[in-house]
Amino acid sequence: MTPALAPTPVLALTGATGFVGSAALDQALAAGWHVRALTRRPQAARDGVTWVSGALDAPASLAQLVDGADVVLHIAGVVSAPDLAGFQAGNIDAVQNMLTATQQANIRRFIHISSLSAREPALSQYGWSKAQSEDLVKASALDWTIIRPPAVFGPRDTEMLDLFRMAQRGLQLLPPPGRMSGIFVTDLARLLVTLADDRHGLSAGAVYEPDDGRSHGWTHREFADAIADAVGKKIWLRLTSNAFLLNNVARLDMLFRGKKAKLTRDRAAYIAHPDWVVSNHARPPASLWQAQTDTNSALRQTASWYRAEKWM
Repeated sequence: MTPALAPTPVLALTGATGFVGSAALDQALAAGWHVRALTRRPQAARDGVTWVSGALDAPASLAQLVDGADVVLHIAGVVSAPDLAGFQAGNIDAVQNMLTATQQANIRRFIHISSLSAREPALSQYGWSKAQSEDLVKASALDWTIIRPPAVFGPRDTEMLDLFRMAQRGLQLLPPPGRMSGIFVTDLARLLVTLADDRHGLSAGAVYEPDDGRSHGWTHREFADAIADAVGKKIWLRLTSNAFLLNNVARLDMLFRGKKAKLTRDRAAYIAHPDWVVSNHARPPASLWQAQTDTNSALRQTASWYRAEKWM
């Protein structure tokens, strides 16, 4: 008698059309998951994916998204908003809606993507909203795991794109002196899918801060130099900013690009902080996951993708 095949596990995913979410979708499919993915707009059919039309403020669509899922992976969120209400809606209310849908569907496993900025909620509205979202997750009765990524880079990223474009022109505008951690999007996505497969909840209740494995992170100058190497350009003008300059550049960015501005005043406050290095004690256990991609190589891959797509 032929043994019955095990059912394909189902992952409910938000943010699947975004930068990190699309990488997580690719990784999940490669790992054998069937993915139910939330989307606001029609998407091309794809093997292994059920697109669920809806939004994070539409409870009926969230119920449809999580129906029959084994694990919920919540990636969607707001990185930039014109006011506090935007962060409240995108990073707090949306998380509560996802938690409610997950609990009502009797799903135990919930993986939440936060941000390293949640460590310093007083610095920015973004960081405050992420810290609030973490509190909601921790207060739930679910088997939750929270991930706080540092700066994420890779193909499809729009947040670091301006840094690559400036380096392409031989220019760099550095934040005030400080250190940071980074992570390649493919490595981050692999961690998320690894956690989704932890159906016994061995990582439940953990708050992880993953990175590229570089001890003590990068100085801003070191990371900027790595981007310059990735695009193959010599920097002929390098400026180091301060909080005052960042605020004024943010005002100009918001003036010229409006809601599409990448450097808002809220983000300027975040960038001016001197320490965005992951905590050693909060890194995921090496037995669970380790970064596999050398950052210099990953930055070159990113630059090549930008060029191929004519983004720079």
